[in-house]
Amino acid sequence: MTTDSLSEFIRNHYDVFEWRHALTIIENDFPDEWKDLCEVLENFRLKKSWIKEAGGRKSKISEAIDSQFESRGWIEKGFATKVVVDGSERDNPTHKIDCYKNRIALEVEWNNKDEFYDRDLNNFRILFELSAISVGVIITRSDELQSVFTELGKRHVSSTTHWTKLIPRIEGGGAGGCPVVAFGIRRVLYQE
Repeated sequence: MTTDSLSEFIRNHYDVFEWRHALTIIENDFPDEWKDLCEVLENFRLKKSWIKEAGGRKSKISEAIDSQFESRGWIEKGFATKVVVDGSERDNPTHKIDCYKNRIALEVEWNNKDEFYDRDLNNFRILFELSAISVGVIITRSDELQSVFTELGKRHVSSTTHWTKLIPRIEGGGAGGCPVVAFGIRRVLYQE
């Protein structure tokens, strides 16, 4: 894995894991999306008030990240897919992608059950195999943020989405042949 193309800020503020040359593909084949990704990561700060707020359908953290991509033309996108075998059609439903632009699929997983990683990676696999996406991106939380949650009186649930739940799933082939890059939000991005 090479993260040399990432800014020093991103390398120092995020855990980064690259699978199947995902960074190289985004940077060289999708320069506009590369610029968007780098700008959003560099501008993001994790606010205490967002962590303290009770959960709902979508956390303030996910909303903040999604809105930054949306302002750059990324959209939430569902794909209508089906499999045809000997003329017999079957729907092959996929989950909506949080943020999509020009063949780059991006998911934000902040505080979901860790099975959501399986869903996201399988979605990347299917869409990659159908030539609908070229790269999958996941933004999640680093394990070191648990100390922040503890300080704020938040309970740690080992089955929620965080870095050490994601990486083995990628390495184990959860995304199939789809190139994937993951970014883990580190404690240095936390603001009181």
